[in-house]
Amino acid sequence: MKKLITWCLALMALSTNAQTTADEVLSVARKANDYFMKKYEDPTVPTNVKKIRPSSLWTRAVYYEGLMALQYIDPQPRYYNYALRWAEFHKWMPRNGVTTCDADDQCCGQTYVDLLIGKVRDERIKGLQYVIANLDHQMQTPNTKLQTTTPKAKTTVNSLYGWWTWIDAIQMAMPLYMQIYKVTGDKKYLNHAMQMYRWSRNECGRGEGNPKKGLFNTDDGLWWRDADYVPPYKEPDGKQCYWSRGNGWVYAALVRCMDYLPRGSKEFKELKKDFLLMSEGIRKCQREDGFWNPSLVSTNYEMKETSGTALFLYGMAWGIRQGFLKEKVYLPVCDRAWTAMVKDAVHPDGFLGWMQGTGKDPSAGQPLSYDKIPDFEDYGTGCFLLGATEYYKLIKK
Repeated sequence: MKKLITWCLALMALSTNAQTTADEVLSVARKANDYFMKKYEDPTVPTNVKKIRPSSLWTRAVYYEGLMALQYIDPQPRYYNYALRWAEFHKWMPRNGVTTCDADDQCCGQTYVDLLIGKVRDERIKGLQYVIANLDHQMQTPNTKLQTTTPKAKTTVNSLYGWWTWIDAIQMAMPLYMQIYKVTGDKKYLNHAMQMYRWSRNECGRGEGNPKKGLFNTDDGLWWRDADYVPPYKEPDGKQCYWSRGNGWVYAALVRCMDYLPRGSKEFKELKKDFLLMSEGIRKCQREDGFWNPSLVSTNYEMKETSGTALFLYGMAWGIRQGFLKEKVYLPVCDRAWTAMVKDAVHPDGFLGWMQGTGKDPSAGQPLSYDKIPDFEDYGTGCFLLGATEYYKLIKK
């Protein structure tokens, strides 16, 4: 009887997923985006969460990544004009100017590049002059700051490549380097980005508590968030602390970077290898309901979380479309993730529930719920749009 019930439930799940069409996915993506654009009608207005920040900060920049992905599958002047108004207001400038070396300040540049796709090369380079100047500055500036406040890893980076001391930074800045490489044709941007990625992967956090590894644990295919989590960092239940959205940032970054690289290049193959390791590690810890926990392999903060789930859907759907992930293995993972978010996170008006607020680990913004509004809504919407649009392309084929 138990086997019969299990078989029936599996059949019902397959039936539910089979009913999902590309048009339905697009409808949900539009609804989530319409909610955001209506609530934040003026894209130039600064954010005000505990303090005033310009709307070019990273949280808003991630939203525009999702909006541009939606624009690609659902071209609408209102999407493009909304993003264009934002970019022009900020004068196509990285947040905090051309001398910043903070990846969070550089994230907005990714959308600047996308907005100028229709321009000829010289016009694009001129429009991106501040972004290019900023990367040129960083490539000549070593990071001499302490990489962490954790006593065991309290060491000075002192490296030309040591700027990405937290894994979110890989998503915020590495794709921008790849975009500028593609726009200019100059491999120095590609080479420097790969060096910074390798430093974060293999060197960051290395110290008394972590003599051999950087932030990527190849054994599990998952990343520790930053050098504050001197590996092996444990949750109260004794399991590793792998933050869902942090791993989602890296997973999305690998996708976005590989999109700009020739498939036969050594850099593409290097990133693809890590993408495959992550895919398997992420797949193994999906919840039965289709979500992922804020803490991926631990029972600590065991609950639904939308932003990480959306980013994992984004990467896996892309991987299936490229032929890198086996459809029979990963498509059910994607189907469960999408169904779960639509069923349990998307409100009738497009608001997204179960969204973790800003932070650096599974404890941030707790407790989560269907109705709780996170401190920032923008990046969560961007993550959802990235996942939705890639899933749309997958099932539309």
